[in-house]
Amino acid sequence: MAELTPVEQAVLKALEELGATNEKSIKTADDIMKKSNRPKGLVTNTLVELTKKGSIKRVTREKAAGYYIIKS
Repeated sequence: MAELTPVEQAVLKALEELGATNEKSIKTADDIMKKSNRPKGLVTNTLVELTKKGSIKRVTREKAAGYYIIKS
């Protein structure tokens, strides 16, 4: 797996602490933003990068997309 930046590590840690480890417990960017105490734009961009790296999965929903960890 590619090296993670400090922000990517913080976002993954927030997902883990929120319990977003499977498709039934997905969390939104807002949830992650509040938990990681980072600006929403930064969290959103980081989620895109983590999805590209294969660390998390994005689930499209009617309202906000949700995310969960697929590899630790």
